[in-house]
Amino acid sequence: MATDSMTSEVGTRTGARLLAFAWLGLVALLVVGVAAITLLGDSGAGQSVVVMDLAPPRSAPAPPAAAPPVQSQAQAPAAAEQPLPPVVNLPQKITQPVYAGGALVADPALVENTPDGPLPRIADDGTTPMRAYAPPAISDGHPRIAVVVTGLGISARATETAIKGLPAGVTLAFAPYASDVQHWASEARARGHEVLLEVPMEPYDFPDSDPGPHTLRSGVGEDMNTARLVWALTRFSGYAGITNLLGGRFLSDAGSLEPMMTFLARRGLLFYDNGSATHSAAPDIASRVGIAFAQADSTIDKIQTAMEIDRRLSALENVARTRGSASGTGFLYPVTLDRVKNWAQGLSGRGFVLVPASAIVSQSK
Repeated sequence: MATDSMTSEVGTRTGARLLAFAWLGLVALLVVGVAAITLLGDSGAGQSVVVMDLAPPRSAPAPPAAAPPVQSQAQAPAAAEQPLPPVVNLPQKITQPVYAGGALVADPALVENTPDGPLPRIADDGTTPMRAYAPPAISDGHPRIAVVVTGLGISARATETAIKGLPAGVTLAFAPYASDVQHWASEARARGHEVLLEVPMEPYDFPDSDPGPHTLRSGVGEDMNTARLVWALTRFSGYAGITNLLGGRFLSDAGSLEPMMTFLARRGLLFYDNGSATHSAAPDIASRVGIAFAQADSTIDKIQTAMEIDRRLSALENVARTRGSASGTGFLYPVTLDRVKNWAQGLSGRGFVLVPASAIVSQSK
């Protein structure tokens, strides 16, 4: 019986151990299952994050893909516009009047034919190029304001925008360097604009600021400056006068400036000082040599913001209201063209008239 008892006890212990092992196995299986679920869940989540992380790179090429339609739309208006007219140059020798639309741009009576091109002169009957090439100006007793926009003739697109977009009363000044400058000057005259020639003159910081070849300079002598001036004057025809391209130093040098202004006066041209030179001797010299002369009261886009340009245009109105006339100079920056165009639309309603530069010059002797 003792043996049976021991056998029973051993069996009981063995069964308990087996049951324990079974529970341990079940627990182990549960742990493995949970671990597997957890690991699989993390893997799935990890894949989801990877997809989201890769989404931006996949969408990054989208803007370049969309760029061609945008460019096409931007170019569409240009394609829809009338093609640019062919470049028109004057004949080497002017033998008969040349017109752009209804505007005179060259007259043999007003031209000295030279190997370099047509050089303006006063006609035998006393008619000056300034008077012949100046568009008619309204004279109704209202204060007059002239606005001169400079820098035309270098960029074809910007030049075309200015000619077509600005009202005819705005005077346009052309640099002498482009090969097709006569074409653009003729376009401007055909649309009613008065035209000036920009003559390059030496600035204070020359050569850091260089207005280009044939610059009039202090200290080089009258003959050399006259030759350079003649070069500029023969680049195209149809302008009423000249204005300075830079020129702070040259305009302050009375000894160098006076012979050039005398030369221009004898050619029947006006001189418009664009106001950029702080110490210009031009007003005093103009009164001595008897040239038709005007000096800008303001550079309207010295600060190139719409608010500042509007403020300076308004200031011109105050000057004109007090003095009877005023003038301002601007460059063909897009913001300048936009603000001048907007300002001019309501000018007559405010009691002013927009006139070409020739309408506000002091009378020559």
